[in-house]
Amino acid sequence: MNLLLDTHALLWWLDDNPTLSAEARDAIADGRNLVFVSAVVIWEIRIKEALGKLKLPPDFRAILDRQAFDNLALTVDHAHRLAELPPHHRDPFDRLLVAQAMAESLTIVTRDPDIPRYRVRTLKA
Repeated sequence: MNLLLDTHALLWWLDDNPTLSAEARDAIADGRNLVFVSAVVIWEIRIKEALGKLKLPPDFRAILDRQAFDNLALTVDHAHRLAELPPHHRDPFDRLLVAQAMAESLTIVTRDPDIPRYRVRTLKA
């Protein structure tokens, strides 16, 4: 299974937060699965940090780099796919994640109740 972590799923994983479901935790830890972190997620995290809504450790980038995750860049194709999405969600970060998941055939690990309304595979974070 190829996974795409939503922002909260990534943060819960890194924090070893028990809020993350056992199923998601097992799937992320399973070395047979590819786990992707989108540039969109990092963008959202850094914006929240700059606004004072999120406190990150000074070595956040190094912590993230030590994970066995693959980076997923935002492409022009991903951005164009936004035109295909119905207006189920107003959050631009989540809409971009949905577009990326559709384009790359990824399963989004999320607790967001609106994301499953799209025709995209999800795994409950």
